[in-house]
Amino acid sequence: MHRLARPVRTGLGTFPLVLGARLVLGLMGGVCLWLAFPGHDVWWLAVVGCAGLALATAGATWWAGALSGLLLGLAWFTPMFTWAGTYAGGPAWLAMSVVSALYPAALGALLALLQRAGNIRPLLGAAAWVLMEWARSVTPFGGFPWARLGFSQADSPMLGAVSLVGVPGLGLLIALIGGLLAVALQRFLAPGGRQVGRAAAALVGAVVLVAAPLLVPRPTAGENVTVAAVQGDLPEGFSRTLTAEPGVILDRYADATKALAGRVANGDTAPPDLVVWPEGATDRDPLDPRVRSATSDRIMSAAEAVGAPVVLGGLSRQGEVGSASNMVFSYLPRYGLDQTYRKVYLAPFGEIMPLRPLLRHLSPWVDRIDDLSAGDRPGVMSVPLGTGRPVNLGLAICFEIVVDRAVRDLVKGGAQLLVVPTSNAWFGDGDQSAQHLAISRVRAVEYGRSIAHVSNVGVSGLITPDGVVHERTVPYTQATLVGQLPLRTEQTLTVRTGPWVVPAAALVVVLGLLRMAVGHQQDRLHRT
Repeated sequence: MHRLARPVRTGLGTFPLVLGARLVLGLMGGVCLWLAFPGHDVWWLAVVGCAGLALATAGATWWAGALSGLLLGLAWFTPMFTWAGTYAGGPAWLAMSVVSALYPAALGALLALLQRAGNIRPLLGAAAWVLMEWARSVTPFGGFPWARLGFSQADSPMLGAVSLVGVPGLGLLIALIGGLLAVALQRFLAPGGRQVGRAAAALVGAVVLVAAPLLVPRPTAGENVTVAAVQGDLPEGFSRTLTAEPGVILDRYADATKALAGRVANGDTAPPDLVVWPEGATDRDPLDPRVRSATSDRIMSAAEAVGAPVVLGGLSRQGEVGSASNMVFSYLPRYGLDQTYRKVYLAPFGEIMPLRPLLRHLSPWVDRIDDLSAGDRPGVMSVPLGTGRPVNLGLAICFEIVVDRAVRDLVKGGAQLLVVPTSNAWFGDGDQSAQHLAISRVRAVEYGRSIAHVSNVGVSGLITPDGVVHERTVPYTQATLVGQLPLRTEQTLTVRTGPWVVPAAALVVVLGLLRMAVGHQQDRLHRT
């Protein structure tokens, strides 16, 4: 046999799988994972992608597994992250894709070690996937948890599982099903066809795991509040919000809210209990003494007109010289500025710039990004509605919605309704905004909370706790969504189980490696 070929042992014989075949399996697995996410939305291809890497690494050397995983990562992330280069440029996009692909490369090496005997280990493989996604979520520089397996499943029958075991557990389920699919194929192709029964059993197990989460209830009962989400779009002639003259963006949102008030007065629209504007809706600092009065007057004119609290995002130096913060402000009719929240989890390379001296050689945009100052408390904000009754909002600014701890802390802190104010203007016409909305849909089911997801350019949407978008905008349009969202206080099981999925997966992998080491040592003793 060619030295690059390594047999895959099935227990009843072997069939050769040369290095080229392994690499093709990794490459095609990455393509499948990319297509599983918005804007292709073929959710079941996430399972196929995991199956491809399981087959590619069974019986492989560690370096062949690493190459297969690297190709999977490049085929997955490179087309998925094209939006990252809209303003930062091609080098930044490619660097982001390559660094992200190093994690599946490490996964491929680990899977090869765990499956060195040639038999696919679905549970071990799924646990290894969880560890890889956790590592991407926390490293480097705080991590980038975008494009995790669970975030591809907004329209999947498996989505219900996320309320039991969280996004990490949903990722484990997808990888486990992929492993079972790979086992079925491996045993079906075994010489002599003597493992067809076992192949069928693995396939049936995969189908059961896909369908079982349909039995998990997704309750939506709760007192309704009428929420208005305003999407202002960019002024004509501007490429993104930061290029607009100060006050232009704020005027757009104030005017759109006054127009909503006119429709309410005419009886064309239900009066909102709460109005939400996106991240960066005010391009004047509400806390800067030089413009504070004029900024407040403009926002208050909208709040008074519509007769409801206005919650909006913007940058502020809090009246001081120094780094700015990404903040949310609440304004109450007949009162003014009430509360503020400073974003806690800052996005690396977007709100803080690690390795600035090096990266400025990749993109001229590096020095246009200031290092923001982070907050130190979760964004739970109590906002009194027009009736005087307070509602606890959970604020997740932009990419905070992808951070497990950030969202969990909001729910544990008493949030009844989640609000995701975001700015997608940085990312052009790609699929980033659709991917972002899908993440909010998954989070809605995970924690049993309604979510008002409002973007400056779209996609915006009002999401009920079952993950359904009842109002949705199209990108680069002006729109105001008005709809009823139920408030809920009950906590899903994932609040308690979610933090334990990664440690449990780590334990499974460690035990698997120990078992492999013991077996390898016993083989050496037998040979001697």
